[in-house]
Amino acid sequence: MAERSQTAPEAGNDMGNDEAIGGNVSKYIVLPTGYCGQPKKGHLIFDACFESGNLGRVDQVSEFEYDLFIRPDTCNPRFRVWFNFTVENVKESQRVIFNIVNFSKTKSLYRDGMAPMVKSTSRPKWQRLPPKNVYYYRCPDHRKNYVMSFAFCFDREEDIYQFAYCYPYTYTRFQHYLDSLQKRNMDYFFREQLGQSVQQRQLDLLTITSPENLREGAEQKVVFITGRVHPGETPSSFVCQGIIDFLISQHPVARVLREHLVFKIAPMLNPDGVYLGNYRCSLMGFDLNRHWLDPSPWAHPTLHGVKQLIVQMYNDPKTSLEFYIDIHAHSTMMNGFMYGNIFEDEERFQRQAIFPKLLCQNAEDFSYSSTSFNRDAVKAGTGRRFLGGLLDHTSYCYTLEVSFYSYIIGGTTAAVPYTEEAYMKLGRNVARTFLDYYRLNPMVEKVAIPMPRLRKEKPPPYKCPLLRGSASNYPNGKGDKKSSVNHRDPSNSF
Repeated sequence: MAERSQTAPEAGNDMGNDEAIGGNVSKYIVLPTGYCGQPKKGHLIFDACFESGNLGRVDQVSEFEYDLFIRPDTCNPRFRVWFNFTVENVKESQRVIFNIVNFSKTKSLYRDGMAPMVKSTSRPKWQRLPPKNVYYYRCPDHRKNYVMSFAFCFDREEDIYQFAYCYPYTYTRFQHYLDSLQKRNMDYFFREQLGQSVQQRQLDLLTITSPENLREGAEQKVVFITGRVHPGETPSSFVCQGIIDFLISQHPVARVLREHLVFKIAPMLNPDGVYLGNYRCSLMGFDLNRHWLDPSPWAHPTLHGVKQLIVQMYNDPKTSLEFYIDIHAHSTMMNGFMYGNIFEDEERFQRQAIFPKLLCQNAEDFSYSSTSFNRDAVKAGTGRRFLGGLLDHTSYCYTLEVSFYSYIIGGTTAAVPYTEEAYMKLGRNVARTFLDYYRLNPMVEKVAIPMPRLRKEKPPPYKCPLLRGSASNYPNGKGDKKSSVNHRDPSNSF
């Protein structure tokens, strides 16, 4: 184990600029100034060289205080928000103050009570730090950047502690999840490889519908859903998993939806950015959600593949592309809410408001009052804006946003912090809302709950090679073994 990483300066040597950050710290041991000899317990070891990790530099300010620098997105120094790192070699009852000193955003939910996530090897369920231990302020010592400081007490010497901006959801976890669904051999669930990222990670496309809707010549009403175009927006993946889990279930509502609609879901549009621990950009530093107008097959291959498929479906007279929903997470607002488009046609504009109004009735955490419709020039390259202009008046395009932090239930002022399960519940409620939109409620009463059927090997339309087999077929990456949804409760709170 090296005492100092090449990607971080010596402790106490404040280099004073972000340009010094070239990568993640790797088992970086912080030794007191002037100390010689082997590290002792309490000489903290920082690490972010793992999947979705991010910590670029550590400066020791004093015996108890450390300045931590977020590694900027690859090839794009503008974005510094996501962090995810471990600390080990701690002493029992060791108290520290960690300062995250180089956030690229000024506004933050840290002003409203948000706190970093923490877990440890003996308590593998993520939980939020107490808000009373978290401070967010503008700091003159760091070029007037905003700083988030939090106090923490390590309580178990043998534990490795992990801190993150929000609940991580890695590419490897996503692949394992899809593998588990595939092994169930459901005849209404198909997985395809629509393309690959720059680093050759898979762009997965899921089709969820009754097999009868996939027969040749069948007319299709399609709902197209995408997620994780911004890799640090991890709540997007939990919402997306909630949608998928509900749609493949044997719930009578799910069965009716599968009979009447075809769901096309691309849950992870930016797998390289997710793997690398970026907040907003791809490997090459592109904000993919600004390149829908003309995506490059070599620079933005995942976006290019999805756009090609959508245009192909739009040009198919048998296919009605009814909805496009792109799922994101928001760093300054509470609740779930939507962005929609503005149209000259007043009737079309009013029809567009129906789905978010219905979702507001189904989901206590969804806010229609925060939902807005716009045509801002800065959003012209987004999926919502581009497809809203491409598709005809029968199609509706939305961005679904969900807070990184919490929601406020109507009639109250108390913020309820989101959990992984609460994000997935929002996804389930999004799926259920299509039942109300298409007025399919009477059909539910007629549905008996049958035994699951095995898949008949019939591919979906717009077929790419179907992916079969175990996870060993996929690119290797460090797994996130402890980030499964069904955590055991921690034996103690931090």
